[in-house]
Amino acid sequence: MKLVLRDITKRFGTLVANDRISLTVEPGEIHCLLGENGAGKSTLMNVLYGLYQADEGEIELDGTVQKFAGPGDAIAAGIGMVHQHFMLIPVFTVAENVMLGNEATGFAGSLDLDAARERVREISARFGFDVNPDAVVEDLPVGVQQRVEIIKALSRDAQVLVLDEPTAVLTPQETDELMQIMRQLKEAGKSIVFITHKLREVREVADKITVIRLGKVVGEASPTASNADLAALMVGRPVELTVHKDAPKLGADALVVDDLRVVDDLGRVHVDHVSFTIRAGEILAVAGVQGNGQTELSEALLGLQDHVTGSIRLNGKELIGRSVRHILESGVGFIPEDRQVEGLVGEFTIAENLMLNRSHGEPFVKRGSLQLDKLKTFAQEKVKEYDVRTPGITTLAGQLSGGNQQKVVVARELSRDLELLVAAQPTRGVDVGSIEFIHKQIVAGRDAGVPVLVVSTELDEVVALADRIMVLYRGQVVGIVPSDTPREVLGLMMTGERPEGMTA
Repeated sequence: MKLVLRDITKRFGTLVANDRISLTVEPGEIHCLLGENGAGKSTLMNVLYGLYQADEGEIELDGTVQKFAGPGDAIAAGIGMVHQHFMLIPVFTVAENVMLGNEATGFAGSLDLDAARERVREISARFGFDVNPDAVVEDLPVGVQQRVEIIKALSRDAQVLVLDEPTAVLTPQETDELMQIMRQLKEAGKSIVFITHKLREVREVADKITVIRLGKVVGEASPTASNADLAALMVGRPVELTVHKDAPKLGADALVVDDLRVVDDLGRVHVDHVSFTIRAGEILAVAGVQGNGQTELSEALLGLQDHVTGSIRLNGKELIGRSVRHILESGVGFIPEDRQVEGLVGEFTIAENLMLNRSHGEPFVKRGSLQLDKLKTFAQEKVKEYDVRTPGITTLAGQLSGGNQQKVVVARELSRDLELLVAAQPTRGVDVGSIEFIHKQIVAGRDAGVPVLVVSTELDEVVALADRIMVLYRGQVVGIVPSDTPREVLGLMMTGERPEGMTA
C-alpha cells in the first residue's frame, strides 16, 4: 500500500507541531522518520493513526484521500501502529491481547479464543516470531512483547506499519532481531514507517530517510549518508559525535557500595545485594534495560529510598541513614532521570533553579537575605559557560527546550565542589547538539578528579562515557567489565547471561 502525506499541519494553540509536512512511503519500503525528541515525528504519526485531526493537509492511501475520525478508521484502512509504550494488558495471554478490540465470536456469542490462537500461530510461523499464543504477556521478555504488538497489528491486516521509537526498551540483540523482522515485513510488501533518533539503526535498516526539525521537513537522505551528515540535518549545524577523553587518572577509592539492598513499600526487591567501587577520576557507567534497578540504585545514593540496607561510603563516610540535604552537602551532585519532576521547578526562573540546592547559605543567602547581585552574576556566568539558549536569566525554566533545561541542571550540579557525581539518564530527550555538550561536561568533571556514576539505557552513551561498565539485571550485578567490551557481550549480559569465565 502506498502512503502519501501531503502538507500535513497540526497546531496546538500557538505551537505548530507539524508545519506542512509531506512524505511518500512506497509499498515494501522502510521509510525512516528521523528527528530529535520534540521535532514533531510522533505528532505526525498520531495524525496518520487518527489520534489527532490535522488542521490542514491530507492523507492518501493507494490514491484515495482518507479521513480518519479515530484509530478505528485508520485500522480499517490498513494502518497499524506499535507505540513506544506498549498497549498490552500484562495479565492477559498473547491471544487475548491480539483479539482485544477485534473480538471474534463463536457459538451463542462466546469469544472465539481458538481463532485468535490460530491467528497468532499463523503470523508467528510466517515471520518466524516464535510466540506462544497462551503465554501471559507479563512473563514475556520486552522484545517478545513488542512482537505481540506487531502480531496484533498484522492480525488486522495492516499494510502500513508505524513503529514509534521501537528500540527504546530493547537490548542490542533484541534490536537486531527487530531489524530482521522489519526486513521480513518489507519483503512481504508491507510499508513501514520507522520513527527514531538513533543514527546507527537508521543507516542499518532504512530505504529512505526523511529528517524533521522543529516540525518541518528539512531534508531527505540516503542510508549511505554519514552519521555526521544526518546529525547536522537533525540539529542544523555540524556536531561532534565522538566523546574524546584521555585515559583516566585514577585516585583512591572514593565511593564504596557494599551489599546494597533496596526494597519498596510492598517488599519487592529492586536492588539485590549490589557491591561496587568507583575511584576518584573514574566514570563507572551502569548499563541495562530500563526497570532493572537503575533508578532505585541512583536514588539510594541520594537518600531518596526509604528501605535500604548495606553500606554506601563516600570518602570513608557512611551515607545510609543521612538526609538528602546532608548527602548533597557532602558533595554529591545529582542529575536526575526526570528533569521536569526532580531536576527543575518550571515556575522558577533560570537563576532561581541554579541556586536550588544552595538556597540556605552563602554565597546566595546571607543572614536570611537573598544576595541578588551574587545570584545574578553567577547565573549569567553559568548561562554563558553552559551555552543555555535563553532570552535571559529571568526566563522561567519551564519555557526552555528540553536540551536547555538539562543544561541548567548540569550547570547547577557541576558548579559545586563535588565529591561524587550521579548522572541518571543525563541526555534523555535532548538534541544531538546538547548531548555533545553534556558529555564534554561530564568528562571534564571526571578529569578534575570527581568519581562519576552514569546510569543510561542508551548503550552507545554507556560505551562512549565509561571507563568501566556495570551491567544490572533484575537488580543484580551481572558483571563489571572494561569499556571496550563488545556490544554483543554487553547485550547478552543485559539479558542476565554471564559470559563464560566471568564473575560479578
